[in-house]
Amino acid sequence: MNHRDDRFIRPEWAHFDAAQWRKLVDGVLKGAPFEKLIGKTYNGIATRPLYERAVDVQSIAGRPAAAPWQIMQRIDHPDAAASNGQALHDLENGATGLALVLEGAIGARGFGLPANQDSISTLLNGIYPDAGVGFELHAGPQSRMAATWLADAIKVQGFDPKKCDIRFGLDPIGACAVWGAGVQDCDEIAPAVTDVVRKLDDDGFRGPFMVADGRVIHDAGGSEVQELAYTLAVMLAYLRKLDGAGFALEMARCMVYARLASDADQFLTMAKFRSLRLLWARIEEGCGVRPKPLFIAAETAWRMMTQRDSAVNMLRATMATFSAGLAGANSVCVLPHTLALGLPDSGARRIARNTQLILLEEANLAKVTDPAAGAGGIETLTREFCDAAWALFQEIEKAGGAFAALSANLIQSKVAVTGAARQAAVGKRIDVLTGTSEFPNLHETRAAVLKAKRIFARRRDDNEIKFPPLEPIRLAEPFEALRDKSDQLLARNGVRPQVFLANLGTSADFTARASFAKGFFETGGIEAVHSEGFADPAALANAFKATGLAIACLCSSDKQYPAHAAAAANALQAAGARHIYLAGNPGDLEAELRAAGVQDFIFAGKDALGVLTDAFGELT
Repeated sequence: MNHRDDRFIRPEWAHFDAAQWRKLVDGVLKGAPFEKLIGKTYNGIATRPLYERAVDVQSIAGRPAAAPWQIMQRIDHPDAAASNGQALHDLENGATGLALVLEGAIGARGFGLPANQDSISTLLNGIYPDAGVGFELHAGPQSRMAATWLADAIKVQGFDPKKCDIRFGLDPIGACAVWGAGVQDCDEIAPAVTDVVRKLDDDGFRGPFMVADGRVIHDAGGSEVQELAYTLAVMLAYLRKLDGAGFALEMARCMVYARLASDADQFLTMAKFRSLRLLWARIEEGCGVRPKPLFIAAETAWRMMTQRDSAVNMLRATMATFSAGLAGANSVCVLPHTLALGLPDSGARRIARNTQLILLEEANLAKVTDPAAGAGGIETLTREFCDAAWALFQEIEKAGGAFAALSANLIQSKVAVTGAARQAAVGKRIDVLTGTSEFPNLHETRAAVLKAKRIFARRRDDNEIKFPPLEPIRLAEPFEALRDKSDQLLARNGVRPQVFLANLGTSADFTARASFAKGFFETGGIEAVHSEGFADPAALANAFKATGLAIACLCSSDKQYPAHAAAAANALQAAGARHIYLAGNPGDLEAELRAAGVQDFIFAGKDALGVLTDAFGELT
């Protein structure tokens, strides 16, 4: 039948205005307040469920039109020869750039190339830096000569510096921020750094040379606004140092670039990347130069990585890459999904590389410039991020700039508050880490990694400048610590710590709450032992006693609890239960249930981490 149904070509909802959409939403809410659907970022910026299309906006210039981003592959094997083999393989199989991570660098995660000239020279064997390969250096205090080592190796091997695409990654402020210390004040360090920049520039390297690394803030649990303000302040600090060293502003601003973390929150990540370009353009205009597109390197976020169910890291990294790519990142480095477990093997490295290749070659994400332009939600977030970040940036500037603000603990104190709120939300399972704080698998097989011991550099005692460091975190670590403890008990005793699910009533009554309780306890490595549904408290008590367990959790419906929960709790206590939980919010029944022996209640929004930690105290 050759008939076109216009309902599928121009559906009714295409003509709805905001008021009509709101009416439909209110119908679904059934009297619940609309504000229930409004979220907030960790800087208090509202995220609404509905936005009108933005008008009179322009796309934000990032990469050249339809140009792909650089596919950066992390090179961090402690054996330089092995790193060379990995690099050659990566370049032969789709990588277009190499992120050279030296030991002790920001983001080294305990690995990295040895900090010496020989390792750099060995790494370059068989690689042609003047043949279109992008390089980015990640150095730290003990590898502060890395830029010079790389430049010397390139010249010794006869490559033309002018044809090399190298971002040298000099970031003394970032190194001090992570270490919480510096041998000298920033003003004292600056001449040595700008001298290196001048030497590289004189040799013909085109840079950029200095990076403002926003990962410092993101890794420590900071917000998008804090990451933007810090990055902007560090970039301006470097621009001032270059200007003071005699570089023309037109040249100096091209010697500085930014590196941002990209995480699995698509809209916030996209808005963050877009905001930084607008903020930097405002700085350029204030300096009297015409804005140019800023080079932004992206790396998928460390703090979202998990050791448990590490395969889920692939999904998180895919969303992070998707977000950074659409937001115009010039390069993207995907952390292999097993990095939290150890040094990734070839399989994990292949997946990291192919994540980008698929998004570029099959999904064609780079074909459209700034696809978020005009999208009401992302445009609004971009504008609000700019306003909030600019205000914090001004506060940092009033304190004397990035280094002075770090020395005064201004930046760290704000990040600490945000990080604590973020960790509390993870502990309450409000911010979900799939495979760790939700949907755990106690029987998972851990992914394989290469044999290499993590080595973390220690702060020198002779540092003149000391202040609180911005230490990196992984949000999953507290849950993983409980899972590790469970594994240790399993290895020692042949059985994990367990909780008895005391189900009341029929399957229809208890299944939902029993499933919730199982997931709740197993996120901490406490295995749930199921039972049939019981109506008789004595039968329930006998079943519990037969297991020989110490703790139990009552599971049923709100309909069953008023009539049966108290009697069941009494029976469990008489049968020797040391600690009794109830799945659900008790409401008006709390006093009665506590009097009957229920010590704690588990429900959505409960501090799961606190409950689970206390539970281990009952079990060990």
